[in-house]
Amino acid sequence: MRNESAEGKRISHVRNFQVLEKHEGKSIGLDVSEYQGKISWSYVDTLEKKYPLHFVFIRATVGKDRKDHRFNRNWLGAKENKMIRGAYHYYRPNENSLEQAALFIETVRLRKGDLPPILDIEKLPENQSLDNMKVGLKRWLKAVELHYGVKPIIYTGEKYYNDFLKDEFSNYLFWIANYNFYREEIDDDWLFWQFTEKASVPGIQGNVDVNIYNGDVEQLRYITVE
Repeated sequence: MRNESAEGKRISHVRNFQVLEKHEGKSIGLDVSEYQGKISWSYVDTLEKKYPLHFVFIRATVGKDRKDHRFNRNWLGAKENKMIRGAYHYYRPNENSLEQAALFIETVRLRKGDLPPILDIEKLPENQSLDNMKVGLKRWLKAVELHYGVKPIIYTGEKYYNDFLKDEFSNYLFWIANYNFYREEIDDDWLFWQFTEKASVPGIQGNVDVNIYNGDVEQLRYITVE
């Protein structure tokens, strides 16, 4: 476990407040995986005792053969806690894309009111070209869209988005990670912004990621599955 200095914690806390204040009225949410351990969902309600949490992205699958150990529990817990929930797949560029899509489809049943499926891509390929990796991403996205009848959202870091995805995947909506102290507002082109990985939330031990949706909670409901 990484120990943060008191000063580091204070700086990230101040930034979190500044960012949230600049986005009054926007919908705020979390993303979680098995790394958060056992979550007490009934306590997960507000951030900084002030900002209500409306949604949560939950990791479902990793690569072609691994389910997140806590997905089922988190998926149910979020629903019982009346949060708008979304499921994401952590994509491994060096594994077969259609096998990865099949695992996600087998694991995740979307219901009315859930967010569209999410593809999490952060790594570059080791044993194939970038072009081949993009073909794989497109295959995953198409297979998942065909199954659920809704276009997936893509999660990635801002640099990865600018360098590799922005042009070729411009017909998809993006959830972008950027924790830079100097970025203070969500970009107009981003659907969601993951602005910190160092927030404290009731019911969750340790740090958790926080996200801002580029709209209010009514607009968020508008993009859910019907």
